[in-house]
Amino acid sequence: MLESHLIICFLFAVIQFLIGVFANSIIVVVNGIGLIKQRKMAPLDLLLSCLAVSRICLQLLIFYTHLGVLSLVEFLTFSESFTISFLTSESELWFATWLGVFYCAKIANVSHPLFFWLKMRISKLVPWLILGSLLYVSTACVFHSKYIQPIPQNLSVGFSSKNIMTQIKVKFALQYFFFVMGFPVPLLIFLVAVLLLVFSLGRHAQQMRNMAAGSRDPRRSADVHAMLSILSFLILYFSHYTMEGLFSSQKFQLGSFSFLFGILVLGTYPSVHSVILILGNPKLKQNVKKFLLHNKCCQ
Repeated sequence: MLESHLIICFLFAVIQFLIGVFANSIIVVVNGIGLIKQRKMAPLDLLLSCLAVSRICLQLLIFYTHLGVLSLVEFLTFSESFTISFLTSESELWFATWLGVFYCAKIANVSHPLFFWLKMRISKLVPWLILGSLLYVSTACVFHSKYIQPIPQNLSVGFSSKNIMTQIKVKFALQYFFFVMGFPVPLLIFLVAVLLLVFSLGRHAQQMRNMAAGSRDPRRSADVHAMLSILSFLILYFSHYTMEGLFSSQKFQLGSFSFLFGILVLGTYPSVHSVILILGNPKLKQNVKKFLLHNKCCQ
């Protein structure tokens, strides 16, 4: 009989999975329909679509892990799970990072020549940033696969058990090193972009407060909404990054409460932030309302 905490965590996982897949599927479908109708896709829509696809894959991987904990499916081998988790997580983090950079370049107002250059060219750079991220992640996966192959059993011939254990420790050390070192790069880029954006929005909000009392600028409420959205993005992004680091260090015991809680935290970011993206995007928000109203009328 399953323990109560396993059942509760699985119920949360199901809700999280459905919300995440629905929200990200809406983003992909809406932008896909726009591509078919207009024969082109805006840079932001392209970036959101790639991010949504990577998050759907991540949600499937997380839900598969929950099913494995309940022994409903068999776990993948270590090399397979390592490669798939690295590919999905790293791709999602890079796409989220470029989304933060895109928002920063379009919204923030920083008087620096390099920032002005980025502001003018960010739309043209989006496809290349996406392609470069995919190439980087794919190359990293191929490189990592050389260090996660299981040690053949015939190594016992000609080697002492101490040497074999040393080789195993070296392999795990390399896995941890490459896995962890791959994540700080997008994190640092994301933090710089978000801090610049928060600084710019905060400075603009201060200017609005210095205006005459009683005047109401719609831009001020928009800036507050944008700042809250960016801060929530930062919190979710950082929590996801932290959990990735903890899981890569193999600190959690499989099936334990801390393991299940960590998996739920990993799944919160790609589901909740996608909902925030929809609520902050008029086109996506309108299509969700149409979808919900259509289903309500059909019932």
